[in-house]
Amino acid sequence: MALNAFGALLKRNGVTIAEVTEISGPGLSRETLDSTHHQSPAMWGQLIKGIKRAGEVTLTIQYTPTASTHNASTGLLADFANDTTIDTYSLVFPDTGATTWSFPGIVTNFEPSAPHDDKLTGDVTIAVAGQPTLV
Repeated sequence: MALNAFGALLKRNGVTIAEVTEISGPGLSRETLDSTHHQSPAMWGQLIKGIKRAGEVTLTIQYTPTASTHNASTGLLADFANDTTIDTYSLVFPDTGATTWSFPGIVTNFEPSAPHDDKLTGDVTIAVAGQPTLV
């Protein structure tokens, strides 16, 4: 049964990031390592499991420069400017169990957009910096 995505949340250290309009990621992947050798059965290539990666989370916000979860003092812009802090981010899905994926993250991109005929927005990229908790 399909679920409506409306109501999904992205939180930073337990606080919901304001006015998120779109969330994408993290993209879970695993590298493979070639373990083929001269005695591989029937000349078939062989693989073993390699490092897992969680990629990035990208989001679009209706950017409010003074919002506490957006600004340069306490928000996403502060995370970008801070070279030492890795925050905990949580993606909360809008299912009945409020499925939550939590991960350490680093803001690697913040790009505002101010078109003359539309609202102020911002595109944000958060790199997953370690093992996510998938619950």
